Amino acid sequence: MCLLAACGNGNASGEVDTDGATDAGLSVRAAFYPLQWITEQVGGSVVSVQSLTPPGAEPHDLELGPQDVAAIGEADLVVFLAEFQPAVDEAVEQEAADTFFDAAEHTELDLTYTPIEEGAEETEEAGSTDPHFWLDPLRLAEVADALAARLGQLDSDNAGTFTANVETLRTALEELDSELKQGLAACESTDLVTSHNAFGYFAEAYGLTQVGITGVTPEEEPSTEDLAEVADFVEENDVRTIYYETLVSPAIADTVAAETGAQTALLDPLEGLTDESAGSDYLEVMRSNLDSIRAGQPCS
Repeated sequence: MCLLAACGNGNASGEVDTDGATDAGLSVRAAFYPLQWITEQVGGSVVSVQSLTPPGAEPHDLELGPQDVAAIGEADLVVFLAEFQPAVDEAVEQEAADTFFDAAEHTELDLTYTPIEEGAEETEEAGSTDPHFWLDPLRLAEVADALAARLGQLDSDNAGTFTANVETLRTALEELDSELKQGLAACESTDLVTSHNAFGYFAEAYGLTQVGITGVTPEEEPSTEDLAEVADFVEENDVRTIYYETLVSPAIADTVAAETGAQTALLDPLEGLTDESAGSDYLEVMRSNLDSIRAGQPCS
């Protein structure tokens, strides 16, 4: 059973077409999983949604073939996040601006990546904007509200459906936010050491401090000095858990854990789902993240 239409042909009430058919009128391409998910929730059965990023692929590394670029040009709407996936940015620049919905324009991206300590070795990502807004459910709800309005402009006959669906989605995201606030209100450690800087908005929303080993993209290799600084931080602050993620190697987290005696645990940045994901949709994985943090920090 899908929760809030985790499946592509579902609607916001969680009902799914049993034969896989859809009466969708609008064709939407979503750049990667969180944007795909909210588009499915808001659009329901009257919108056909396909992701540009294949399941299990790291969205930062996305490359688009000619068919993908053609699909972008043919879509009624492309939902993307500017400056997150260069291949998508390049493709949308070639098309008419009125066929795109940039999530960055509908929530405040106000966090930047900085090295763990002032004076640490600067990387090309230092000062880069953190794009991972969707890990704060209320920021994701803001984007969903704006998306519902945009879909209503494209398909006025179904504007009421989009409004009703986004109200259902917002309620679910607000409930998740309340669970996260309650579950993380009393943790022995508020230092969240992660394999890459994906959890800044999450940490800000729930009273934690993120310490990322790599930058805002997981491909950036930490220097020996960076690893030493993180290890020192872990030992000096009695950090018990180093968090790794699903779509990239856990080697960096394992290295720091082995050096400091900390344990490792999964914390999913929800850039995409795989068979190893701890849940079948955004809501389930976020709740699994909550369980992981409560055990790893630990929280009462």
